Amino acid sequence: MTRNIEVIHPKTHLRVLSRYEIQQLKNFSGPTHELVRRCCYAVLSAGSQNDDYLDLENEFRDFNIEVTQEERGIVLKLTSPPDSAFVDDEIIRGVREQLFAVLRDVLYAQDSIIDAHRFDLNNGEDITNAIFHLLRNADALKPESVSNLIICWGGHSIPRHEYQYTKDVGYQLGLRGLDIGTGCGPGAMKGPMKGATIGHAKQHLCDGRYIGITEPGIIATEAPNPIVNELVILPDIEKRLEAFVRLAHGIVIFPGGPGTAEEILYLLGVLSHPANQTIPFPLVITGPEQSREYLNDIDQFIGDTLGPEAQKRYQLIIDDPAAVAIAMKQGTEKVREYRRLIEDAYFYNWSLTIAEKFQTPFDPTHDNMAAIELSYDLPQHQLAANLRQVFSGIVAGNVKATGIKRVEKYGPYKIHGDPKILKGMDKLLSAMVHHGRMKIQGEYTPCYEVVI
Repeated sequence: MTRNIEVIHPKTHLRVLSRYEIQQLKNFSGPTHELVRRCCYAVLSAGSQNDDYLDLENEFRDFNIEVTQEERGIVLKLTSPPDSAFVDDEIIRGVREQLFAVLRDVLYAQDSIIDAHRFDLNNGEDITNAIFHLLRNADALKPESVSNLIICWGGHSIPRHEYQYTKDVGYQLGLRGLDIGTGCGPGAMKGPMKGATIGHAKQHLCDGRYIGITEPGIIATEAPNPIVNELVILPDIEKRLEAFVRLAHGIVIFPGGPGTAEEILYLLGVLSHPANQTIPFPLVITGPEQSREYLNDIDQFIGDTLGPEAQKRYQLIIDDPAAVAIAMKQGTEKVREYRRLIEDAYFYNWSLTIAEKFQTPFDPTHDNMAAIELSYDLPQHQLAANLRQVFSGIVAGNVKATGIKRVEKYGPYKIHGDPKILKGMDKLLSAMVHHGRMKIQGEYTPCYEVVI
């Protein structure tokens, strides 16, 4: 059920603007308007359990958004917004704030980063600086805060027992005063936040942060969960991943699908860089007892592809939420001491070296996917970067508009490489399909073919 027209005023974000800024907001059009429209509909659909892009495309066909000006600022005019965003004819406050966060992030990125040419987005150092500016504009950087932000990664499509486990871990993190950042969607992105709210409440902590970090290609099919109180939208998946690791003081990884595998490979590739060997970065891979076999599959895949040195960069903790939280708490203390020693910022990890291949957007065309080199002859961090691209392409084929349409037109992506690497990858992907980790509901048709 949807409404006809609703007018929304800002309460926090974008309340005070110059005439120039208002004009920029009023004049967005073309691809930018479509991007804003799609992201705003995702925000209005917070809590949706549908990750089928084609269904969602039909749902929001009649939806539109228009920015108009009043004497004291801007208002949003929404056509056919979903009823789920309203309570007693009033828009939910968190949804209102996220709507204006969409405008803030998408338009700032377009106007001040991409079109302004202030940064060379083909240069690694400039990309890192651009991400800093995007996060600062979103007020995600808190210079006065201690090192206590734990990023939680995991699948949006997970069984109930795994979801409960993510809540249990979040609760233990919250009891220890740790804040939570996730990819902002459902499943393992929602659970830790929900658990942490109870932990924070028990400790009478009223300023808990639940940061959702996403990008336009993902948010359309993974709408922000209702717990998120800070939404940040980065321009693409690579900048999103870098924002995660620059903000994080520790990372917890729960069972998930190809998106989670992409995140693991990204992080291990970064940590495997020779310049990062001595930088403390607490990392735990965890899940309930029922997920032991799958977690062991992930651990085995990492060992078979990247080797035992990569396995040493993380702890594998099974069915022990308190142990996960203790490891994170102790790890953040080491991070704080290290940053104090080298005089690095607590709120943004400048010292971490990220190779440009991890920063440059990867376009998963069929030709690009087939050309990815998967060989043991590559240095560890480069092989990790290439493996990350494979899983990034599979994510695109599963949930992103461009990837889904390419697979519909040209068939599944072809993945080539060393037979041993491909066998391990095929085993892991088959486990993801078997355990229903590719999509929330409905039968899954693979968007890839491992050519062994």
